[in-house]
Amino acid sequence: MKRIVVASTHKEAGKTSLMIGIAKALSKKDISCGYMKPLGDRLLYQKKRLWDYDASLVSSILDLKEKPEDISLGFDHSKLRFMYDEQSTSKKLKELCDKVSKDHDVVLIEGGENLASGHSVYLDPITIANNVDAQLLLILSGEGSEIADEIGFLRKCVLSDPNILAGVIINQVRDIEEFNNIYMGIFDELEVPVLGIIPYEDTLAHFTIDYLYKTLFTKVIAGEGGLMNVVNHIFVGAMSAAQVTSKPLWQYENKLIITPGDRVDMITAALDSSTAGIVLTNNILPDDPIIHSKADARNIPILLATNDTFAVAKLIDDMEILFTKDEIQKINILEELVKEHVNLDFLN
Repeated sequence: MKRIVVASTHKEAGKTSLMIGIAKALSKKDISCGYMKPLGDRLLYQKKRLWDYDASLVSSILDLKEKPEDISLGFDHSKLRFMYDEQSTSKKLKELCDKVSKDHDVVLIEGGENLASGHSVYLDPITIANNVDAQLLLILSGEGSEIADEIGFLRKCVLSDPNILAGVIINQVRDIEEFNNIYMGIFDELEVPVLGIIPYEDTLAHFTIDYLYKTLFTKVIAGEGGLMNVVNHIFVGAMSAAQVTSKPLWQYENKLIITPGDRVDMITAALDSSTAGIVLTNNILPDDPIIHSKADARNIPILLATNDTFAVAKLIDDMEILFTKDEIQKINILEELVKEHVNLDFLN
């Protein structure tokens, strides 16, 4: 039984995505993966139950028998401090890990958003690894110089035990050859195993209309058949349709249009172009029935938001892009990226 705590130094490094890719790649080798996320830090409340989004996503994609809420120890620091001390946390971790380990060859344990997350409640990645006899897999991303600084600091100041680190995977690299030429010598000097370098994949950076609909808590008023449309560009329709359609961006495919619901000219123009979806703002519904029928016919979802146009655009700009269990293309891409670029022998 191999136990691996997957951790990163900052948010959005790609931990969850790569864990799914690893698990899917291993399944093709008849290696079964279990999963747990002791500290839930991406909360989801559905059907009067509280669980972690990542736990829900991974459980669903890997078809695990455990319920999402049963593979996390807790979510709120203050409650965890009240419920457990260091000794009881260690005990609960081991019990949870033993339970999840049944019928699996490998258990992937997801850490918090960085190496310090959960430390005050004994659930940071390093403490978890020590408690359940696991090794640490680090997912690093960002500029090459930042990655070099991080791994040097971690190896010399944090990861003093050389046996705890299984290795690192460097994610979202735009130029692998350049990275190898400039930075790989640093990893060699520090004796840090680089298990893989994943190239940047543009498709993984885009979101679907379905994800937008669920994240912004909007209402689908037409075009429901196109909810899995992928957004490649975003256009805020604040001018007349005649002015907008002359802009170069308007000619781009798979664009999202954000516009007030009373701008019938803008909505009509969007429905006549390559549009992934439309978000109507200010809680205004167009009263033209042709708009609804055209959206349904072309599978262009129209979402209704209560906020104004600027607020909706800001929410989308600040939105953390996560994928859903229905995005089969992304899941397949992740599996192929891992199979092609990651050496999985460390899990044998």
